[in-house]
Amino acid sequence: MNKCHIAYLACAAALLGTGLGAAPSSAGHTVHLVSPGESIQKAVDSARPGDTVLLAHGTHRGSVDVTTPGLTLRGMGRGTVLVPGAGATTVPTGTAGAERAAGSCAAAGNGICVAGTKDHGVDDVTIASLTVTGFAKTGIHANEADRLTVRNVTAVRNGVWGIATERSARGVFRGNTARDNGDAGLFLANTVKEEEGATDTGGTVVERNRLEGNRIGVTVRRLRNLTVAGNHLTGNCAAVFVVGDENKPKAGLVTVRENRIERNNKSCPKTARLDALQGSGIVLTGTEDNLITHNVIRDNVGTSPLSGGIVVFKSFVGTTSERNRISDNLLEGNSPADLVNTDPGEGNTFQGNSCLSSKPAGLC
Repeated sequence: MNKCHIAYLACAAALLGTGLGAAPSSAGHTVHLVSPGESIQKAVDSARPGDTVLLAHGTHRGSVDVTTPGLTLRGMGRGTVLVPGAGATTVPTGTAGAERAAGSCAAAGNGICVAGTKDHGVDDVTIASLTVTGFAKTGIHANEADRLTVRNVTAVRNGVWGIATERSARGVFRGNTARDNGDAGLFLANTVKEEEGATDTGGTVVERNRLEGNRIGVTVRRLRNLTVAGNHLTGNCAAVFVVGDENKPKAGLVTVRENRIERNNKSCPKTARLDALQGSGIVLTGTEDNLITHNVIRDNVGTSPLSGGIVVFKSFVGTTSERNRISDNLLEGNSPADLVNTDPGEGNTFQGNSCLSSKPAGLC
């Protein structure tokens, strides 16, 4: 494997002071070093599949469109920071759903965009080891991206989502921190622009992330075949939302396991699509065949219809949740109850959970 790809700090040290550098490797892949003040987009545009664009420590300004498959865009840790460029419009945190007229994804107010199309997917891209903050819409946004990896990224105070994907499959989101974003820290969906049935992600994994202070920690919307595991979610208005609607195929087959979900008691006002939120641990609404197991869910307290430790809720368009299994979770101190089932859907089961309160009674 390319030594520069493995030992990028050493390579960076060799290239610092030379401006925008490129280090060839015996494997034919190249590391393109970008120092603060230089053009990330220029390096990305000149890279070939398999290359690495390495961002040096410091503050970089501007948005980036990635359209080359197999590219790695990597920083040197949290101290590599990407912020909007001079003259860019920013949106204060809390203005969820903000939209701007846009040409490219980056021009729409996003930070890093993996910008595929239906006819040209951008596959096998990795984004790692950097901070992206202050963008009007999304820190990292991917569309039509197969096998996208986002790891060790800090997405902070972006106007809508911290990290988001649409029409993408087989992604890995591991070891990231998403904090104080206007809507979801991590947002994964089929599409937000059209009414369509749920799509199969082919086993996308969201694991070992820290999601704090967002409106929702993780939103899984109109998707199937996905795992959310080993994450720590605290201080959000709601921790995990698995969301479906009346479209076919129905959303579901999501596993939510071994997460620590505590004190998600931030208060968020009602929006056009969703009731006011506070004190929601895991919410299933309009979905089927999900497994919610071995989570620790504590002290999520609120008075919203969606408040509680684990909540099964008929969707706002009237679609029921069916055949969901809620088993072997530890719940305590959640209000109005540890387990809440207000959905008339059939086949939802609650077994082996350690809890003290439920609505209706008898679920514990």
